[in-house]
Amino acid sequence: MRRKARRGGGKQIELEIKTLGARGDGVGDHDGKPVFVPMTMPGDRLLVKLVGERSGGLKAEILELQEQVSDHVDPPCQHFGPCGGCTVQHVAPEYYQRWKRDIVIQALRRKGFSGGEVADLVQIEAGTRRRAVFAAEARGKKISLGFHERESHKVIDVVDCKILTSSLGKILPPMRELLKILLGPDQSKADITIIDSTAGLDVLVVTDAKLTLESREAITVFAEANNIARFAWSWPKGEPEPVAIRDKPIQLFGGIPVLPPEGSFLQPSQEGQDTLTKLVLDYLPEDVETVADLFSGCGTFTFPLSQKAHVHAIEGNEHAIAALTSASRRNDTDHKITTDCRDLVKDPVTADELLGGDCVVLDPPRTGAKEQCYELAQSDIGTIIYVSCNPTTFARDAKILVESGYILKEVTPVDQFIWSGHLEIVACFEAMGYEDDDFDDQDEQPE
Repeated sequence: MRRKARRGGGKQIELEIKTLGARGDGVGDHDGKPVFVPMTMPGDRLLVKLVGERSGGLKAEILELQEQVSDHVDPPCQHFGPCGGCTVQHVAPEYYQRWKRDIVIQALRRKGFSGGEVADLVQIEAGTRRRAVFAAEARGKKISLGFHERESHKVIDVVDCKILTSSLGKILPPMRELLKILLGPDQSKADITIIDSTAGLDVLVVTDAKLTLESREAITVFAEANNIARFAWSWPKGEPEPVAIRDKPIQLFGGIPVLPPEGSFLQPSQEGQDTLTKLVLDYLPEDVETVADLFSGCGTFTFPLSQKAHVHAIEGNEHAIAALTSASRRNDTDHKITTDCRDLVKDPVTADELLGGDCVVLDPPRTGAKEQCYELAQSDIGTIIYVSCNPTTFARDAKILVESGYILKEVTPVDQFIWSGHLEIVACFEAMGYEDDDFDDQDEQPE
């Protein structure tokens, strides 16, 4: 059977890059369709080969760089290009910062906002990533451990990653040796979550490979030799099994020690967590008495908020909310914190349930919180603080709130996914007629 030819069919064209897309690829135009070219910038002139389709447009590979603009810089990482983790290391810092902020501005403008609500970008430095999910693959005696290639399942074997903390970077060589035992020569694959904690590294391996007696013994030796607080193992979609526990991999939220479940979601850097927490607290009304913390996770914002008000934390992951509840009881903060396990996507908190509350903080997944925002739009909540990791779904949800009478006071972009198109946002909404002296004299941010 003949394979269907890919769109473009290897056609060679000359192209000028017009914009830098949201994923970090340069974007040109051919026959009215966008053409995406990695590692390029607006103003570059190229000879490219069309290699496929993407997002209603075409993908292309560079054959010849004919003219290059001055905003290019030398990438700091030897893996840049093939590795899909970073897409914009070739961009000069000043241009990069404008582009990152403009991602939020453009997302909002597409939904009818002015873009003037967007504050200056807060940038987190490289070398601070304390949580990462690595891909691993065994082929014969060779182990590849790192990140996936761009738009591919192929694993790029990472030797020196510039975004990781030193602890995560140093664990990769010994982890590679351990995987020779864990995965064996039968082309097994694994996803490995590694998190830095106060007591050492917290490791979760998810794989189809068998957990043998030899594997268990090797994990124990590895944990002792490499300051591993906890090492857990899981089949895909299975429950993690702790194999080696030397200490509790504690995380601190508002100074409160919390023991997250294996492989738990956390903000990727401590610096990013601190920045987001400060922004949330800064947007909190001074006279606040009650806060509903929706999509609370293990309590990233719950515990800092509890120093200001009574907090009702709601989270759909039963292990995460159990960790939050347990930490609250151990540290005698349960008189300020109540909890509930609830899927807020399928079962959002209703406007009636929110009646009489002061403030809502929500930190949903990338898909956003559309159904929850419809309920918030009908509520009498005075202040809504929205933490987002997706400008597009945030802008959609912001429109729901504003069309119901809320005012979008400010949006602060936080770049803790440096050299990528990913971005965090903290935004403050206030009900129409709500007065807050913190914003009375604040000038509108320029576009």
